[in-house]
Amino acid sequence: MTATIAPALAPEDLDRLTTARDLVRSNDTASVLAAALPALPAAERAALAAHAPFSHFALLVFPSTLDGLGEELSRHGLETGLMSPSVVVRARLARRYGVPAEDLTAGILRAPVTDRAGRPCALEIFVLVTPPELAHIAADEREHGHEDHFALAVPRADPIVLNGLRTAVAGRLRPDGGGYNNHENATVLYFRDAHAAPAYRRLELLCAGAFPQVLAAHQRASEPGTELLGLLTGAWATQAVATAVELRLPDHLATTADLGALAAATGTDRESLGRLLRYLATLGVVRATAAGHVLTEVGALLRSDVEGAMGALALMYGGPFYRSFSALTEAVRTGEESFAKVFGAHHFAHLAANPELADLFHRSMAASNAMFAELTRVADLSAARVVVDVAGGNGALLSCVLDAHPAVTGVLMDRPEALAVAGPALAKHATRCTLVPGDFTKGVPGGGDVYLLSRVLHDWDDERCHTILTTCASGMPGGAELLIIERLLPEESGTASLAVPWDIHMLCNVGGRERTESHYRALLAGAGFALVDVRPLALDAFVLRAVRR
Repeated sequence: MTATIAPALAPEDLDRLTTARDLVRSNDTASVLAAALPALPAAERAALAAHAPFSHFALLVFPSTLDGLGEELSRHGLETGLMSPSVVVRARLARRYGVPAEDLTAGILRAPVTDRAGRPCALEIFVLVTPPELAHIAADEREHGHEDHFALAVPRADPIVLNGLRTAVAGRLRPDGGGYNNHENATVLYFRDAHAAPAYRRLELLCAGAFPQVLAAHQRASEPGTELLGLLTGAWATQAVATAVELRLPDHLATTADLGALAAATGTDRESLGRLLRYLATLGVVRATAAGHVLTEVGALLRSDVEGAMGALALMYGGPFYRSFSALTEAVRTGEESFAKVFGAHHFAHLAANPELADLFHRSMAASNAMFAELTRVADLSAARVVVDVAGGNGALLSCVLDAHPAVTGVLMDRPEALAVAGPALAKHATRCTLVPGDFTKGVPGGGDVYLLSRVLHDWDDERCHTILTTCASGMPGGAELLIIERLLPEESGTASLAVPWDIHMLCNVGGRERTESHYRALLAGAGFALVDVRPLALDAFVLRAVRR
């Protein structure tokens, strides 16, 4: 009588193993990266391949017993060596399903497989012994493939290389945990993506050795709750920076790092100031040293005596703008600015009625001087005789233009209260600059060769923008150019840009909006202009050059 041995693996697991083995055979590093990371530029994919070639595909199977498993795999063409204990996957399964890790029997088998380029690779088989009481785990894992992945091996890992690779991959895929297997002396970092093909939804960076700091940073980044808390506390960062400026802490840090001296200079409680400095250090505003705290390059921009100082901007964002953002829900519901609901008047009317706040606002606009300096570099104004700055505010932009072009004459047009602020700023150019009070919806000064509209159009809706642009067109002489400075919303989603949060800022505070290049192109065309050039500036701004058609 012949004894019949029940198969250790279910038919669906054998099918999954065959599919995974065929994936290894039909791919190589280049094809795997092209399929898994199609948005990654080819040069970056090549660099990633050089540091971390394709190693294996992996999947989790669920034998009822380990007895006879090796023989069964062999019969299906998968020759495996000895099983090593699984540490990382076992811990992940225990956490996911609320089962004590010691109650799970899990291991790792590897079957050598050659990829299509002839390189030795592998099929990595995670094994979870699955008695009937764990059948729900097998069913859920087969359906969702939480642990299935493809792997890139880092043959010459060190903390710098591994962290660089981690950062590069995390820019495309979401961190998804990892761990250290002490039985194999290997660190694994997982990443996940909503890829259309299940085989490419998870990536493993695998490297020999222990890298506890890199692993800790990766595990922290893998916790959605931690990331969300970081977002929810963003308002605290705004207030911490604004408080530092209000206390003139950056100015005092320029001369002393001692906590006691800083507390005396700012009139604050020593311990509480130390706690604020500790938080500012996590934000990158200050840096702790043996002597105390010092400003970073970022924090130095908050000093009142530096070019491009942003302290006034911090006070605006931590003050009136902060209050208007508290009514963002109402702005999203109605499409109307929340600033007027909070303060009882539109942004510009409120500033006109509050001279001190208006002064703070105009000083905060000086934080954009970096983009103005870039304008004189990227825009050729050498042939211009007269440059007209429409709604030029504090005169900072026109002053930069006149500094760079001694032969140019400038005209600044704005409301009378704005011109009062601009007068001192343009005093050094008094002999070749004229200040003209006016309303850009009714007319602009004639005789200019170049007209500037800097951060004006984003304050208004499309209808008002059309009025502004048509007014400019009717007042500009033939052959004159219009230079528009604005941030541009990305044409494609997922592209990082300051214009995205600023778009919400404009909704809240003035009822305006940021726009894409194509949106501006359409606005300009409707007002009789042709957009002929777009150049990037500092601080994610752009200059759009338009001519009358």
